[in-house]
Amino acid sequence: MTAFRSSRASMVTLSAFVAVSALLFAPSVARAEQFVLFDVTFTFTKENADNSTPSKSHYYVTGKAINRKRPLDWTSPVDYRNGTVHIRTEVLDRPASGEGVQWSLCYIPNHGQGNGYGCTGTDTYTEKGVYEKDVSMTSFWENNGIIWNEGIKQMDLVMKDRTGTKTHTRTDPDKFFPTKIRITMIQVSAGAKYNPNLVPRIPHPKPARKPKDEATRKEGTR
Repeated sequence: MTAFRSSRASMVTLSAFVAVSALLFAPSVARAEQFVLFDVTFTFTKENADNSTPSKSHYYVTGKAINRKRPLDWTSPVDYRNGTVHIRTEVLDRPASGEGVQWSLCYIPNHGQGNGYGCTGTDTYTEKGVYEKDVSMTSFWENNGIIWNEGIKQMDLVMKDRTGTKTHTRTDPDKFFPTKIRITMIQVSAGAKYNPNLVPRIPHPKPARKPKDEATRKEGTR
């Protein structure tokens, strides 16, 4: 009877060890993560807009410009498909016309369905500066047109005016071109919050130094 109890106790201990080991070493599908999909800075002229191929007013993010370590499966083990995308738009130069500009940011998948691709976008801006926003990955146009567990091939960035008209068709191009812009897209996993400190090469404001208290200041002046 004693031997049975000892054996049973050993089995319970072993089971507990296996369970703890599984928790420690198994990959966590719910862990919070983010990665930079791309970070591009470019000058875009009327000539660029007129001559981009296969479509006009497009800037194509392909090859080395898009993160080569991006996941193939955006659903597992980390769920980016149901997360958010943080869009950082830094307008470095543009005509001072006050005309509104926006960029459609289109995910081009390795394999699609229905429409075959989906697009989110920047906010409309009228002047130089930094513009940031978070967008749900399940809310933008035709997001279901992408087979997310088979990956993203490239990104197509499309320059448009405030009404959504491609800028190369405008009769007043001097109000839009040339422009210099930096666009960064950071994919954030489901349930996580965007952390700018994890993004390289963007400004990270340092916290203000706390002033010394009055007693310390007086002590320092003696």
